[in-house]
Amino acid sequence: MLQQKSLDRKGWCKMAKHVFIIHRWDGTPESDWYPWLKRELEQEGLNVKIPAMPDTDKPKIEKWVHFLEEQAGEINQNTFFVGHSIGCQAILRLIQKLPDDEKIGGAVLVAGWTNLNEETLEDESTRRIAMPWIETPILWKKILMHAKKFTAIFSDNDPYVPMTESGIFKEKLGANIIIENKKGHMTEEDGITELPSILESVLKMV
Repeated sequence: MLQQKSLDRKGWCKMAKHVFIIHRWDGTPESDWYPWLKRELEQEGLNVKIPAMPDTDKPKIEKWVHFLEEQAGEINQNTFFVGHSIGCQAILRLIQKLPDDEKIGGAVLVAGWTNLNEETLEDESTRRIAMPWIETPILWKKILMHAKKFTAIFSDNDPYVPMTESGIFKEKLGANIIIENKKGHMTEEDGITELPSILESVLKMV
Protein backbone atom coordinates (compact mmCIF):
# COMPACT_ATOMS: atom_id res chain seq x y z
CA MET A 1 0.00 0.00 0.00
CA LEU A 2 2.81 2.40 0.92
CA GLN A 3 4.60 1.62 -2.33
CA GLN A 4 1.39 2.23 -4.30
CA LYS A 5 0.88 5.60 -2.59
CA SER A 6 4.46 6.52 -3.46
CA LEU A 7 3.91 5.60 -7.09
CA ASP A 8 0.65 7.53 -7.20
CA ARG A 9 2.36 10.59 -5.77
CA LYS A 10 5.20 10.34 -8.28
CA GLY A 11 2.74 9.92 -11.13
CA TRP A 12 0.74 12.93 -9.91
CA CYS A 13 3.89 15.08 -9.84
CA LYS A 14 4.65 14.16 -13.43
CA MET A 15 1.10 14.98 -14.51
CA ALA A 16 0.89 18.28 -12.61
CA LYS A 17 1.60 21.32 -14.73
CA HIS A 18 4.52 23.45 -13.55
CA VAL A 19 5.21 27.01 -14.69
CA PHE A 20 8.54 28.74 -14.08
CA ILE A 21 8.61 32.54 -14.42
CA ILE A 22 12.11 33.85 -15.13
CA HIS A 23 12.61 37.51 -14.35
CA ARG A 24 14.57 40.13 -16.24
CA TRP A 25 18.01 41.62 -15.76
CA ASP A 26 17.85 43.69 -12.54
CA GLY A 27 14.52 42.06 -11.72
CA THR A 28 13.34 40.08 -8.68
CA PRO A 29 10.48 37.64 -8.10
CA GLU A 30 8.53 40.56 -6.59
CA SER A 31 8.93 43.02 -9.46
CA ASP A 32 6.87 43.87 -12.54
CA TRP A 33 3.94 41.57 -13.36
CA TYR A 34 5.42 38.36 -11.94
CA PRO A 35 3.50 38.22 -8.60
CA TRP A 36 0.23 38.97 -10.39
CA LEU A 37 0.82 36.24 -12.99
CA LYS A 38 1.77 33.74 -10.28
CA ARG A 39 -1.45 34.41 -8.35
CA GLU A 40 -3.59 34.15 -11.46
CA LEU A 41 -2.02 30.89 -12.61
CA GLU A 42 -2.23 29.34 -9.15
CA GLN A 43 -5.94 30.11 -9.12
CA GLU A 44 -6.14 27.97 -12.25
CA GLY A 45 -4.53 25.06 -10.39
CA LEU A 46 -1.01 25.39 -11.80
CA ASN A 47 2.17 25.02 -9.77
CA VAL A 48 4.15 28.24 -10.20
CA LYS A 49 7.65 29.20 -9.15
CA ILE A 50 9.60 32.43 -9.67
CA PRO A 51 13.28 31.69 -8.96
CA ALA A 52 15.42 34.57 -7.71
CA MET A 53 18.08 34.44 -10.40
CA PRO A 54 21.70 34.96 -9.32
CA ASP A 55 23.64 38.22 -9.78
CA THR A 56 20.57 39.89 -11.23
CA ASP A 57 22.46 43.16 -11.77
CA LYS A 58 25.23 41.40 -13.73
CA PRO A 59 23.64 38.29 -15.28
CA LYS A 60 25.96 35.69 -16.80
CA ILE A 61 24.89 32.91 -19.14
CA GLU A 62 26.56 30.02 -17.31
CA LYS A 63 25.26 31.02 -13.88
CA TRP A 64 21.73 31.70 -15.02
CA VAL A 65 21.32 28.57 -17.10
CA HIS A 66 22.86 26.32 -14.43
CA PHE A 67 20.68 27.86 -11.71
CA LEU A 68 17.55 27.52 -13.82
CA GLU A 69 18.43 23.91 -14.57
CA GLU A 70 18.67 23.22 -10.82
CA GLN A 71 15.41 25.02 -10.08
CA ALA A 72 13.44 23.29 -12.83
CA GLY A 73 14.52 19.79 -11.79
CA GLU A 74 12.85 17.03 -13.81
CA ILE A 75 11.58 18.57 -17.03
CA ASN A 76 8.78 17.04 -19.09
CA GLN A 77 5.86 18.03 -21.30
CA ASN A 78 4.02 19.40 -18.27
CA THR A 79 6.81 21.94 -17.71
CA PHE A 80 6.18 25.45 -19.04
CA PHE A 81 8.28 28.60 -18.90
CA VAL A 82 7.54 32.31 -18.95
CA GLY A 83 10.52 34.58 -19.53
CA HIS A 84 10.99 38.33 -19.45
CA SER A 85 13.78 40.01 -21.43
CA ILE A 86 17.07 38.28 -20.59
CA GLY A 87 15.01 35.61 -18.83
CA CYS A 88 13.84 34.52 -22.29
CA GLN A 89 17.43 33.89 -23.30
CA ALA A 90 18.07 31.85 -20.15
CA ILE A 91 15.06 29.67 -20.97
CA LEU A 92 16.10 29.12 -24.59
CA ARG A 93 19.66 28.26 -23.57
CA LEU A 94 18.35 25.76 -21.02
CA ILE A 95 16.08 24.12 -23.61
CA GLN A 96 18.94 23.68 -26.08
CA LYS A 97 20.90 21.77 -23.41
CA LEU A 98 18.20 19.18 -22.74
CA PRO A 99 18.84 15.50 -23.52
CA ASP A 100 17.43 14.40 -26.87
CA ASP A 101 14.41 12.61 -25.36
CA GLU A 102 13.28 15.48 -23.10
CA LYS A 103 10.56 17.88 -24.18
CA ILE A 104 8.85 20.81 -22.50
CA GLY A 105 5.25 21.91 -22.82
CA GLY A 106 6.09 25.34 -24.19
CA ALA A 107 7.26 28.86 -23.39
CA VAL A 108 5.89 32.39 -23.38
CA LEU A 109 8.65 34.90 -24.10
CA VAL A 110 8.04 38.53 -23.13
CA ALA A 111 10.31 41.27 -24.53
CA GLY A 112 12.83 38.63 -25.53
CA TRP A 113 15.88 39.59 -27.54
CA THR A 114 18.90 38.31 -29.39
CA ASN A 115 20.19 41.85 -29.92
CA LEU A 116 19.54 45.27 -28.42
CA ASN A 117 19.09 48.76 -29.81
CA GLU A 118 22.33 50.56 -30.66
CA GLU A 119 21.46 53.31 -28.18
CA THR A 120 21.20 50.74 -25.38
CA LEU A 121 24.60 49.29 -26.20
CA GLU A 122 26.26 52.71 -26.14
CA ASP A 123 26.34 52.45 -22.35
CA GLU A 124 29.65 50.70 -21.59
CA SER A 125 28.51 48.78 -18.50
CA THR A 126 25.36 47.57 -20.28
CA ARG A 127 27.38 46.57 -23.34
CA ARG A 128 29.89 44.59 -21.25
CA ILE A 129 27.13 42.50 -19.67
CA ALA A 130 24.95 42.15 -22.78
CA MET A 131 27.54 41.22 -25.41
CA PRO A 132 28.17 37.61 -24.23
CA TRP A 133 24.40 37.02 -24.47
CA ILE A 134 24.35 38.57 -27.95
CA GLU A 135 27.48 36.91 -29.30
CA THR A 136 27.03 33.39 -27.91
CA PRO A 137 24.89 31.53 -30.48
CA ILE A 138 21.43 30.26 -29.66
CA LEU A 139 20.91 26.79 -31.12
CA TRP A 140 17.47 27.25 -32.62
CA LYS A 141 17.24 23.84 -34.29
CA LYS A 142 18.08 22.07 -31.04
CA ILE A 143 15.47 24.12 -29.21
CA LEU A 144 12.80 23.04 -31.71
CA MET A 145 13.67 19.40 -30.97
CA HIS A 146 12.45 19.94 -27.41
CA ALA A 147 9.52 22.32 -27.82
CA LYS A 148 6.98 23.34 -30.45
CA LYS A 149 4.75 25.78 -28.58
CA PHE A 150 6.10 29.32 -28.32
CA THR A 151 4.43 32.69 -27.94
CA ALA A 152 6.55 35.86 -28.09
CA ILE A 153 5.15 39.18 -26.85
CA PHE A 154 6.69 42.53 -27.78
CA SER A 155 5.86 46.19 -27.29
CA ASP A 156 5.93 48.61 -30.20
CA ASN A 157 7.80 51.23 -28.17
CA ASP A 158 10.28 49.07 -26.26
CA PRO A 159 13.30 51.32 -25.58
CA TYR A 160 15.75 48.40 -25.59
CA VAL A 161 14.42 45.72 -27.94
CA PRO A 162 14.14 46.48 -31.69
CA MET A 163 10.90 45.42 -33.34
CA THR A 164 12.92 43.30 -35.78
CA GLU A 165 13.29 40.80 -32.93
CA SER A 166 9.67 39.74 -33.43
CA GLY A 167 10.58 38.52 -36.91
CA ILE A 168 13.51 36.51 -35.55
CA PHE A 169 11.35 34.74 -32.96
CA LYS A 170 8.72 34.06 -35.62
CA GLU A 171 11.26 32.71 -38.11
CA LYS A 172 13.43 30.69 -35.74
CA LEU A 173 10.78 29.29 -33.37
CA GLY A 174 7.56 29.56 -35.34
CA ALA A 175 6.33 31.57 -32.38
CA ASN A 176 2.90 33.10 -32.17
CA ILE A 177 3.69 36.84 -32.11
CA ILE A 178 1.73 39.38 -30.05
CA ILE A 179 2.51 43.10 -30.35
CA GLU A 180 1.41 45.26 -27.42
CA ASN A 181 0.78 48.99 -27.92
CA LYS A 182 3.03 51.39 -26.01
CA LYS A 183 3.93 49.07 -23.13
CA GLY A 184 7.66 49.93 -23.12
CA HIS A 185 9.82 47.06 -21.85
CA MET A 186 6.77 45.80 -19.96
CA THR A 187 8.19 46.58 -16.51
CA GLU A 188 6.68 48.22 -13.46
CA GLU A 189 8.61 51.36 -14.43
CA ASP A 190 6.42 51.36 -17.54
CA GLY A 191 3.35 51.00 -15.34
CA ILE A 192 2.94 47.31 -16.20
CA THR A 193 2.07 45.20 -13.16
CA GLU A 194 -0.57 43.15 -14.99
CA LEU A 195 -0.67 42.09 -18.63
CA PRO A 196 -3.61 39.92 -19.73
CA SER A 197 -1.93 38.77 -22.96
CA ILE A 198 0.71 36.92 -20.93
CA LEU A 199 -1.86 35.16 -18.77
CA GLU A 200 -4.02 34.28 -21.77
CA SER A 201 -1.00 32.93 -23.67
CA VAL A 202 0.04 30.65 -20.80
CA LEU A 203 -3.48 29.35 -20.21
CA LYS A 204 -3.96 28.67 -23.90
CA MET A 205 -0.66 26.80 -24.00
CA VAL A 206 -1.23 24.60 -20.96
